[in-house]
Amino acid sequence: MPERMNTVLNCILRSKGKDQQSSIHRKPVAADLLTVCCLPRRKALRRLVGAVVAAVLGCDVLIVSGAESVREQEIRECRTGEIATWGDGLDRPAISSKLSFSYKPANAPAEFSPTLVAGMVAKAAAEWSKCGVSVDVLVWVDGARPAPDVVVVQWSGKGSAGNFGLADLGKRTLSLGRSAFELLRTRNPTHDTRETLQMVISHEMGHFFGLMAHSRRCVDVLSYYHDAKGEKCFSRDPSQVRAVTEYRHVLPTACDIERCRAANGMLPR
Repeated sequence: MPERMNTVLNCILRSKGKDQQSSIHRKPVAADLLTVCCLPRRKALRRLVGAVVAAVLGCDVLIVSGAESVREQEIRECRTGEIATWGDGLDRPAISSKLSFSYKPANAPAEFSPTLVAGMVAKAAAEWSKCGVSVDVLVWVDGARPAPDVVVVQWSGKGSAGNFGLADLGKRTLSLGRSAFELLRTRNPTHDTRETLQMVISHEMGHFFGLMAHSRRCVDVLSYYHDAKGEKCFSRDPSQVRAVTEYRHVLPTACDIERCRAANGMLPR
């Protein structure tokens, strides 16, 4: 993760005692009998009566979920004209037709168990594979030398260059920065560092799939919030970007996947 990506995470470091993210990441709760009490009295009564009647008649009850947020819509769909980058790189095919990742747990912060991080690597790989590039996640074996084509996900201060994460396509390493996460935990102990770690892994992994430029679409996991020249990323509702600590998704979005498909010669969905 280059230095500019590192700087946009400073907003999390500065948000002491505030978990502004939780309400955004929490999915809408389906309206059931427990949520009827939150509706205006007449509407609640009609819904309750409808549910009872449907139950008596043996009908299926239609469960209506809460309104989808703009951020959730942006994560799920990629509209025409929304794919845009900062022009800081040129997308290209993945480094190989089949990617393999393996997590090396040595030197990890105590809060991140080997199983937890390996699961995050697997989750990110599974989401990126939707762009059509084959991917495996291999179990790390201490003492064994990984095959030359395996991307090693590791904790390395040197490899991460002081950032939260950094991808080195030549050396096939995805390095995570222990000191950056320790600073995050110290500055903002209420923030869930697992979300940041998942986002960093997903972001850096995207480079191995061929996404070299960074997105101008705020919600994309490959995004930068600004270009350090006054230009900012865009969203369908800019007010929502300002309302939360971290607007960027922790996994590749629909637009991230479309970019990956294009870079690897796949037809748009």
